[in-house]
Amino acid sequence: MSAADKAGLMRLPAVDRVLRWPAIEALIGAHGRPLVVSAVRDELAALRAAGDAGSDDAIAAGVAARTLALLAPSLRKVFNLTGTVLHTNLGRAPLPPEAIEAMVKVASGASNLEFDLATGKRGDRDDHVEAWLRRLTGAEAATVVNNNAAAVLLTLNTLAARKEVIVSRGELVEIGGAFRLPDIMARAGCKLREVGTTNRTHLHDYADAIGRSTTLLLKAHTSNYRVEGFTAAVDEARLGALAAEKNLPFVVDLGSGTLIDLARFGLPHEPTPAETLANGADLVTFSGDKLLGGPQAGIIVGRADLIARIKKNPMKRALRCDKLTIAALDAVLRLYADPECLVQRVPAIRLLARQPDIIEALAQRLRPVVAGWLAGQGEVDVVAVQSQIGSGSLPVDLLPSFALRVTPSGAKRASGSALERIAAAFRALPVPVIGRIADGGFLLDLRCLEEEANFVALFDGPARL
Repeated sequence: MSAADKAGLMRLPAVDRVLRWPAIEALIGAHGRPLVVSAVRDELAALRAAGDAGSDDAIAAGVAARTLALLAPSLRKVFNLTGTVLHTNLGRAPLPPEAIEAMVKVASGASNLEFDLATGKRGDRDDHVEAWLRRLTGAEAATVVNNNAAAVLLTLNTLAARKEVIVSRGELVEIGGAFRLPDIMARAGCKLREVGTTNRTHLHDYADAIGRSTTLLLKAHTSNYRVEGFTAAVDEARLGALAAEKNLPFVVDLGSGTLIDLARFGLPHEPTPAETLANGADLVTFSGDKLLGGPQAGIIVGRADLIARIKKNPMKRALRCDKLTIAALDAVLRLYADPECLVQRVPAIRLLARQPDIIEALAQRLRPVVAGWLAGQGEVDVVAVQSQIGSGSLPVDLLPSFALRVTPSGAKRASGSALERIAAAFRALPVPVIGRIADGGFLLDLRCLEEEANFVALFDGPARL
């Protein structure tokens, strides 16, 4: 460092002096002294490390920027234009207004979460959703935990700890984040007994494997992949009949379960809990935040005696849902009272059922907006694409959609780094826009874009790539 640089650093103001500047005092008044002191120290340390004396105005601006950055929420709203409707990394199902309103009401004060208003005695938080779950699935009883992996874990730990559970080798699924069914079974304390092969399992495979240590039969719906070709699997009705004959509980994990037949909305059929219980399952587990369109939750429905045992497990308290989840789930379940209105009232179903011509018209309206923002730094056209449902739901079923394709201009057209810069520029917008890089362009699949006016308002000023 030169003598001039060292002299400049000597002129960096002391922390106490900076704290007396009017602009910094205003920050302290707005956000408190401890946070601003920390920001001042960090700013001066950064300038010192960079060999930059800085001006008073620049230091004050830097402190303000650091303070606001510390206060900015980490969890933020984004526009999901990835083409994956139920995107695990982006929060899965968007909630209906009724669910949001219900959460706000119970969040702002006391509620009867575990209080029976009729008797004045302690209640059960499951009571707020159990009646609707019984009505919608035909189950004798129901309980709710914080996600479907927890539902499977709790069920197995309750019914099969230190015992053997029989499951087809072709159903040993791995879900997102490298969580595997065999690992969940091990944590539940039960012993896995695989039967059949990856592609073919027969009824006699289950029957031959049943022994003195067998405590239940488990069937996992392979909702996040599909094996095709020379395959065989035992249907629920036959497996349920075998379990009943051997006096064993039959548990089915539906994963992304839906409460209604999605075929009425032009979507592929997915087994429902009601169908699975009618086929002989004693218990069914499924998610609340996937095809159901509600908050993150794991739902267990089925025989009353088995549900009662599950609710007595000490782990149930550790895995229970909070009041916000209960309120949101209750509100969403009530919407299912009128299945014909679900497309209008449940956002997840509405986005899945959205017609391609509507999406294409939206893309044509937005193309000049995005092109104008790029101001020659990129080219924008409208292309046909395929959306996917996501979160392990109906993995090979794709939905026709349309996207804005952004490609770099000029010589950088095929450059991967240029596409990354475009993606970063969209993520840096006031409300981050998340798309995907594919087929030589940055794609903004518009299936999930409903807030057109708010989206357009983002593109005020030139892009900085």
